Amino acid sequence: MAVYLDHAATTPMRPEAIDAMVDAMRLVGNPASIHSAGQHAKRVLEESRERIAATLGVDGIEVVFTGNGTEAVNLAIKGLWWSRQASEPDGSGARRRILVPAGEHHATVDTVEWLATHEGAVVDEVPLDEVGRLRLDVLERLLDEHAASVALVTMLWANNEVGTIQPVAEVARLTAAAGVPLHVDAVSAYGQVPIDVRGIRRDTRAPRGAGLVALSVSAHKIGGPTGIGALVLDRSASLEPLIHGGGQQRKVRSGTQDVAAAAAFAAAAEAVQAALADDAARMAGLRDRLIAGALAAVPGVHLSGDPASDGRLPGNVHLSFDGCEGDSLLFLLDAAGVAVSTGSACQAGVPEPSHVLMAMGRTEADARGALRITLGHDSTDADVDAFLAALPAAHAQAAKAGLAARATSFDR
Repeated sequence: MAVYLDHAATTPMRPEAIDAMVDAMRLVGNPASIHSAGQHAKRVLEESRERIAATLGVDGIEVVFTGNGTEAVNLAIKGLWWSRQASEPDGSGARRRILVPAGEHHATVDTVEWLATHEGAVVDEVPLDEVGRLRLDVLERLLDEHAASVALVTMLWANNEVGTIQPVAEVARLTAAAGVPLHVDAVSAYGQVPIDVRGIRRDTRAPRGAGLVALSVSAHKIGGPTGIGALVLDRSASLEPLIHGGGQQRKVRSGTQDVAAAAAFAAAAEAVQAALADDAARMAGLRDRLIAGALAAVPGVHLSGDPASDGRLPGNVHLSFDGCEGDSLLFLLDAAGVAVSTGSACQAGVPEPSHVLMAMGRTEADARGALRITLGHDSTDADVDAFLAALPAAHAQAAKAGLAARATSFDR
């Protein structure tokens, strides 16, 4: 069997989640129906919502199920932005500014670009430092100068490519003080670091509708099924829905809810939460051994992201290789039975430089020669050994091929 080291793209379903999903699929009844079958389905659904909420430090009513993490991000950013335009006392729509760090996931990048193109949003990009962490000083200055015109701030909890953990609590404090809502994309971080939304709101003294009010997660990143995510939405937040019809889930996200997927999501969430500290420590040990082995195995390899153990996700390794295409390394490693990634799965197969590395000030050559190796709940020492054994030969072949020319015959 191939060695799987692409858990940031998706991780295998946990046995508890599979069992929960199969059991719930036997239920008959729409949870919106008032007969006994429907109410039984609703009970399973709402109990699942409460169990997931407990792992995020919120109440069940604050968890809105979505089709995936990308939908949750779209719902948060567009919904908050639209609501902020409508809330202008004079209807002027003056709060048109979105503050967003460079190097975000494309779920965010494409959403804010859509709002800029179609709705007239003004996007202010917050630069990253050399390890991929947003510049707090720049964000603070932008909030000081433009708080009255800022619709929202949106950011990753941890960068999905290089694994750098962002200063969420500090940003939550700044946005709370400025009276601006904050959305955090925690899809990559959920299941690897502790998340306590209520605790952050309390510690940052967030007023109603400001500070950390929205947080996105996805089940398939923690061993649940694909096809279900969630948006944590604080009770005080005002948000316009993307989907209308039926008014389910506080009228925030209408539509018949997937009881079986929710039950599986809850089972995975509880399993992750129960072993979070131990799993994080185990993955961090594997991660550090992989990093040390890779740096020693081949010449011209560089670690991207925060080198400090507590500054990056425990399951993330991001390397760039001098004179090699990341895609070449990926295919050669795959041929050797080791599955890795060149970056976000949403951009997989698109041979473009990593926009994250470019935002960190790295060269285009660095950004094209990148590999992301990510560990999960079932990763082992043997997986790390297999990667380190396959790397030298794959690197030697990729180095011979070099970097592909950017120009083609079609460009002439």
